[in-house]
Amino acid sequence: MNASRIALVTGANQGLGRALVEGLAARMDEDDLVLLTGRSHRRVAEAAREVGRLPGTRAQVEGRVLDVTDTEAITRLAGELEARHGGVDVVVSNAVARLLPEESQAERADEFIDVSNTATHAVLRAFGPVLRPGGRLLVVASSLGTLGHLDTRLHHLFDGASLDQVEYAVESWRSAVHSRTAQESGWPLWLNVPSKVAQVAAVRAVAAERRARDLADGTLIAAVCPGMVDTATSRPWFSDHSRAQTPARAADAVLDLVFAEPVDPALYGELVRFGKVLPWHDGTPLVEQDRMLTP
Repeated sequence: MNASRIALVTGANQGLGRALVEGLAARMDEDDLVLLTGRSHRRVAEAAREVGRLPGTRAQVEGRVLDVTDTEAITRLAGELEARHGGVDVVVSNAVARLLPEESQAERADEFIDVSNTATHAVLRAFGPVLRPGGRLLVVASSLGTLGHLDTRLHHLFDGASLDQVEYAVESWRSAVHSRTAQESGWPLWLNVPSKVAQVAAVRAVAAERRARDLADGTLIAAVCPGMVDTATSRPWFSDHSRAQTPARAADAVLDLVFAEPVDPALYGELVRFGKVLPWHDGTPLVEQDRMLTP
């Protein structure tokens, strides 16, 4: 990677995002810059200040306000980093909307999709072109992001799709939720499943177009599954957290992927968990969550 590297993490005020910033700041050099982003100016400023004061911090840490639902803001930030620094070296798209089990999935669909999917598409479109040779562009997803977790009637929407086609599929899903035809079309009630599949499909789409030149210069684009992490977002969904990782421990596996040299071609464009690929076509449709959410 280049000297004076630039790294950026979305959804970085707390939880895994903040742990990723802390890890980047500890592993990078004094001349490097890590951008901690989030929606709240106060929380972003406080988090950046606290990370900057940690004993292990080496790189510079700067807070930047970024609402990932504002796709134009994502594009502007990418352009700014290209103009000021010639591009960016590490981008981790991590933002997610917090959703509670007792909340209506349909009523929260727009926010959830905007944060998890529309923003992912915008990050890939904006930061892919300004990623410097040898860079890393990672989208935090989950093991639910494998195609087999969806009804087979929906597989054609994502398998081998372009980014435009993934976006169209996401908007079709959104429309089906609003028209209350989602279940009859095969979409699960639980928003997290199609959202994660779509995130991985978007990564695969972009990676398919760039693979040859990226591997030639040591660039990595991939989706990552950090495993079960004990955060405010995940805690309400699980009764047993005994096997959950702390955000710091979960961040380590993601950071190992960021700093691994050389790039393993087998990981390029894939969903990676603890350094290993989760096969795209694996998984079976999940029904337990739908039973739990059915009125």
